[in-house]
Amino acid sequence: MEHQSTNDITNENLKEVLQESLEMENELMRRYLITAERVHDNAELVIRLRNFAEGNAKRTRQLLDEIDNISQ
Repeated sequence: MEHQSTNDITNENLKEVLQESLEMENELMRRYLITAERVHDNAELVIRLRNFAEGNAKRTRQLLDEIDNISQ
């Protein structure tokens, strides 16, 4: 029988952490895109904000994959 340390994380705890991270990534992505649409005098900043949002989208997909893997 394996001993589970009190510091070990359960699959349910891990899923909760990943779900919270997913929500944060989605919120950041929305904020970056909304801000990019409101910036009219700095094309370079718009591009950077859209790149930030793209990074969030990639992390969102990775988090969804991890959540799916835990659920299986």
